Order: sequence, then structure tokens, then C-alpha cells
Amino acid sequence: MAVSVTIENVVKVFGAYTALKEVSLEVRAGELFFLLGPSGCGKTTLLRCIAGFYRPESGRILIGDEDVTALPPYRRDTGMMFQSYALWPHMTIEENVAFGLEMRKVPRAELRKRVGEALELVHLADRAKARPNQLSGGQQQRVALARALVIRPRCLLLDEPLSNLDAKLRLEMRMEIRRICKQAGLTAVYVTHDQKEALSVADRLAVMRDGVIEQTGTPEEVYRAPVSRFVAGFIGEGTFIDGQIEALEERGVRVSTRIGALHAASAPQGVSAGDRVTLCLRPEALSLRPSPPDTPPDNLLSGHFCESVYLGEVAQHQIGVPSVDGAEPCLLTAVELNPVAGRSREGEKASVWVAPEHVIVTPLSMK
Repeated sequence: MAVSVTIENVVKVFGAYTALKEVSLEVRAGELFFLLGPSGCGKTTLLRCIAGFYRPESGRILIGDEDVTALPPYRRDTGMMFQSYALWPHMTIEENVAFGLEMRKVPRAELRKRVGEALELVHLADRAKARPNQLSGGQQQRVALARALVIRPRCLLLDEPLSNLDAKLRLEMRMEIRRICKQAGLTAVYVTHDQKEALSVADRLAVMRDGVIEQTGTPEEVYRAPVSRFVAGFIGEGTFIDGQIEALEERGVRVSTRIGALHAASAPQGVSAGDRVTLCLRPEALSLRPSPPDTPPDNLLSGHFCESVYLGEVAQHQIGVPSVDGAEPCLLTAVELNPVAGRSREGEKASVWVAPEHVIVTPLSMK
């Protein structure tokens, strides 16, 4: 049965360095929850506190209704999957998977049944007698996952499990991990610094920075409505433009910037006319196609192609838009789907538009 994981005001200190600063978080039962952030933000430290490898200086950690803050790892009933997989090279696959059950002195018949079920779940039942060096990186990863699942943990903890795989295999394994976790009905907490991994797999995620949680939400919420410039920039690409709110209108807000005024469909709570803000324009939000009739004139921008990079299914363009004050042009990044191969657009005139609902507004003070 899936359980929730609750973090209450957790503080973790290493010498003079505070790695976690009163972190609070609720992971719902059966949820695949991601901790996302740059190196050193505290995400792995938080995962290790949940696992019991670190004990916080203050705060509480609950798995289900049980306070496990002071319990050692083996009494928390969690499964852990590491970056390195940590498979025993001299053991077969089924022996690796069975190791945790043997330590728990599970009866032999029950052990064989559970190992078989775990290997079936990760699609490796036919490789039970193989050794780790006879498997691919993706298969070894699935063995490590089966070993974590076979003990039937209340919560599964994953520490950057795809970091040692090549790019193509990482793509294949993302949804495989999601399938396995959902099929097993587990609550899972997953640490990564890979934004696309988190966006494509998570039910919800938390973006961390300097030992605190900046924002929690679904991938769509965090990507489309980031609470700060840091979150907007970390979770995805974008062009950032500082500006000032001219007016709050029925259909959103009007913001003056160095490339003119732009309309946004919404703005952070509490802002008012005259406030300084930062706009984020995602590459996919800038359209090179003709704008629909109801597009606000302010959201039509003219410039020229400064640089174009062909990437196969898309082309990425740098478009220079003149500044209203005559300063250096503002470079906007836009993407074009199904571009014509071999065609250079550098130097050509460019006309782009952005829908108000795709203009992201964040407070200037929250970079």
C-alpha cells in the first residue's frame, strides 16, 4: 500500500555549511515526485535524510504516519537505487535481487516467488542466471530497480539513476521507470538535475536552490508559471527581459520593455502598476508564422535573423529585435519546426509574435 512522505522544517548542517534550511514538503501516496536543482542545491542531502543515511539537526520526517527521523535506514522500510547500481559482480542477477530478502531471512519459497515477480516486472526473467557484466547498462539499471522493489518498500528512493547511461538509453528508460513504479503502486522520490527527465516523468516536482525549495507543482505548472527568474531559467530555456508594469488590464497586464510594450495574460499576485518585473519568452512561444487576427499589436515584433542552427527536426534562430532606446538589439531565441535543410536565413527580415498567455512574468527581485 502506497504511503505519503512528509518533511517538516528539516535542517541539515555539515560543519559551517547549512545544506538544508527548514525544508518542508509533502509527497502524496503513490506519487512519483522529483527533487530537481543544480549541483549543491541540497536535493541528494534531502533524499539521504529520507533514507536515514543522514540525521537532520532539527525537523521531522514521516513515512506514512510513522515518525522515522531517529530510525536507522534498515528500519525505515525504504528501497534505494543509486547512480552506480552497486551490483555484486560475482553474483547472478537473481542472486543480486535476492540479497535483501536473504538479509531479512525470508523463507526460501517466498524468496524465489518474489524474485521471480520482480524480474518479471522489469522484463528480465530470462536473464536470471546471467551476471552483471553480461548485461547492458540499461539492463543493469533494471536489476538495481528490481532489487530495490523486491523487499516491497513503503517508499522507493532514486538518486540520479539514469546519469550513467548514454543519451539514447536515458530516453528509453525514463518511461520504463515510470511504468514500473506505477505498476508496483509505489510512492517514489527521485533526484535529478536533468530538467527534461523531470518534466517527462514526474507527477509533481520541487525545484531546489541553496538548501531551500523555490517552487513545488506539476511539471506544467512549474514550466508555465515559474515563481522566479531562477526557476524559469532552470526549468527551461528562455529570453529574459526586464520591464515595468504599465497597467493592470481586464485581459492581463501591459509591460513596458526595451523592445516595446508586451501584453501578458497574467502576472504574479500582489504586483501593481509601476512594479519592476522580468519577462520570460520561451523559444517555442515565439512563432514565425503569421499571427492570428486577435493578437495584440504590442506582441508583434520585427527584427532580423542573426544566427540559425539546423538541428534536424527543428532549427533554432537568434532574432535581433531593435531596442526602443537605440541600444543594442535584444536577441530572442525562437525555434522552427520542420525547417528546410541547407537554407540559411541569416540576415533576412524576421517577424515574430507571442501569445499573451505565453508571456511569463516574474518579480524582478526574485532572480
